[in-house]
Amino acid sequence: MFHKWVNYDSVKSFNSTIKSIIDKRKSWLCVGLDISPESLKSNNLKALKEHTFKVIDATKEYAVAYKPNFAFFERWGSEGFAWLEETVDFIGSKHIKIADAKRGDIGNTAVQYSKSIFDHFNFDCVTINPYLGRDSIKPFLEKTDKGVFLLARTSNPSAEEIQNMKENGMTLFEKVVHMANDLNGKDNIGLVVGATVPRELQMIRDISNGMPLLIPGVGAQGGDLLTSLKIGNQSGIGLINISRSISFAGDMSSKSIQKAASNYLMQMREIL
Repeated sequence: MFHKWVNYDSVKSFNSTIKSIIDKRKSWLCVGLDISPESLKSNNLKALKEHTFKVIDATKEYAVAYKPNFAFFERWGSEGFAWLEETVDFIGSKHIKIADAKRGDIGNTAVQYSKSIFDHFNFDCVTINPYLGRDSIKPFLEKTDKGVFLLARTSNPSAEEIQNMKENGMTLFEKVVHMANDLNGKDNIGLVVGATVPRELQMIRDISNGMPLLIPGVGAQGGDLLTSLKIGNQSGIGLINISRSISFAGDMSSKSIQKAASNYLMQMREIL
């Protein structure tokens, strides 16, 4: 396929695009698409697809972004990748599409991952594990209008085993933030910080130079919405990711899913 040459110096940055969408819609809601047979209580791939589209359709009025988790699609092999392609198409161009792929590999491999996620699947941004350093991140930063969210301090219970390790008085997650600041020349880097660790969330917001924060962990994981939203939006944008509490709300009908998304957005608007 022939790709048209683009002058990315004249293209709006990914971070400024997120900000303008949030400002326009007055929403900070990202809906995570972690559609599992265990939660849906069905091993039927068609039922999983239909539920995915139901979630998107029921929440599109309230969300500014969607975050399909690659693991829930990849487990189904080629059919899962087809489902992911259909999901991206169904989301469309009016919402930010975040590839929750947690990529992170040496430079040449990272180039191939970036082409897959941005050129083939047409995602707007991707989550990145920064453990391999700068050369695993840079290939994803080439296009100004495409972005990354680096894992800084995640919401899972064992994250502190590595992410809170210190060297010369600085934690590993703080080093990730400083590296992100250094690499953010095109204004297309954000950070993933869990709602379950409000102290670390505040620390990262204080040193992140206004970069967007993607904040998972509200809802089923027990993170506090009020605290996360206030800290996340102190000097930049805090995007709140909610997955199971919306996708599998109540009886999992469109009405229940819509009500859950509406309630979360209502709470957010009352806070901010």
